[in-house]
Amino acid sequence: MSPTRPRLIVSQHLLAAAQARIARDYDAPPAPDHKLTAEELVAQARAFRPDAVLVTSSTPVSAATVAALPDSVRVIATISVGTDHLDIPAIRARGIALTSTPDVLTDSNADLAMMLILAAARRAKEYLALVAAGWGRGLGMDEMLGTQVTGKTLGILGMGRIGRAVARRARGFEMTVLYSNRSRLAPELEEGATYFADPRAMLPRCDILSLHMPGSKDGQPVMTTELFGLLPRGAIFVNAARGSLVDEGALIAALKDGHLAGAGLDVCRNEPDPDPRLLALPNLFMTPHVGSATVETRTDMCMLALDNVDAILAGRPALTPV
Repeated sequence: MSPTRPRLIVSQHLLAAAQARIARDYDAPPAPDHKLTAEELVAQARAFRPDAVLVTSSTPVSAATVAALPDSVRVIATISVGTDHLDIPAIRARGIALTSTPDVLTDSNADLAMMLILAAARRAKEYLALVAAGWGRGLGMDEMLGTQVTGKTLGILGMGRIGRAVARRARGFEMTVLYSNRSRLAPELEEGATYFADPRAMLPRCDILSLHMPGSKDGQPVMTTELFGLLPRGAIFVNAARGSLVDEGALIAALKDGHLAGAGLDVCRNEPDPDPRLLALPNLFMTPHVGSATVETRTDMCMLALDNVDAILAGRPALTPV
């Protein structure tokens, strides 16, 4: 390996295009065959003394981890838009640059949110179970009926990049879109949606509610028994944002008693080991936190992370700093 090239380590194996770029442009040890723990990441950093560390949300970088990194580390680049796994003040206190990968995963996450809306509304889990069991009989005219999405009212909690992308897609289903956000967006960014300063005023109007907020720092849920109760009976609930936003006991109760007709989740509180009560619900359709899981998006995320590393190590501003 050339001593003149910057040194880099990664917390897990990346897509082939990214690994090829790393091999071309950096001195790097072989990519790990598993997701490194924080302790393993520190051990490798101390042994290799990299200029840059690439992590994903699977490897937490706590204050203790940051303190244990060698002085050689100039940048931590997370291949994610979320930063819940990072102790940002500790990273900044050590003078280490920090970057993330926003924007490039907006469309894939919005696509998945629409899939969850449709799957929850049209009872996809129950249909799949019936077919997997062999089908075997015709369904009655009034049997296993779902909810039509076209023309319904969609409420969005959190009107950031992904929320706005979901609103654009909802227009294709002739949906009325409402949103609640910390502050009202400029009119040109509202995607034709109606703003509610108080989500409690919005929820009773929603046939479908979709969450697109960051997780709270204290882990307290946004969706509680009270807020689920404000939705109309028979509403659809979707969360492709953060599992910490939801009181899962309240969600389970709302699904069991029929207050919610169905739910679609890509996230949960105890990933990757969801509450078994969630998995047992016939009216809950769940995917394993795969909002960005397309070849195009994951490649773009890796490349943006490396673009950020390139910039910082060359003395230029980061493209997408945290």
